[in-house]
Amino acid sequence: MKRRSFLKSAAAVFPAAGLGAFSFGQAGSAPVAEGIHPVGAGQDRLGETHSLGFSTILFKVLPRETGSGLFVIEHKGLGHGGPPVHLHLHQEEWFYVMEGEVLFQLGGERKTLRAGESVLGPRGVPHGFMGAGDKPAHLIIAFTPAGMMEAFFREAAVPNGPPMDAALFAKYHMQYVGPPLVAG
Repeated sequence: MKRRSFLKSAAAVFPAAGLGAFSFGQAGSAPVAEGIHPVGAGQDRLGETHSLGFSTILFKVLPRETGSGLFVIEHKGLGHGGPPVHLHLHQEEWFYVMEGEVLFQLGGERKTLRAGESVLGPRGVPHGFMGAGDKPAHLIIAFTPAGMMEAFFREAAVPNGPPMDAALFAKYHMQYVGPPLVAG
């Protein structure tokens, strides 16, 4: 069951959440990184910075560290923009709002989340998000399995990056559904 793979990966990253009690096998997993690899506040795992124009992205947990089971990014400075509405063919995407307010759309439902709240975007369900408050928002986003998400952000989150259109999303096993969310 794919959700079990997510919970196992999340337990490794978020032990304080009490998920460490879940111990589900994952057939075919590649070896994972061992040892303690702290990533400081406001830092990227490799000392890089990536931008989509509507936020800065920091890589926190790399797929190669988890046998491709998990990829975690931090969105900083999320203003009143966001990605196009899309869906993932092979990943669940978990969002945790650290600061500010973020409007999410999952399927046909919209909800504004605030600091300390989270939501899971299951694979195959169209979703989008945008900053909704007076101040920029701050998010943690986890993808499981990692799939091609690191490669997607390496291509898209660069100055004058490619258009976020159906071809780009398809290249990384996602489906473009529609334009970014707008307030209202």
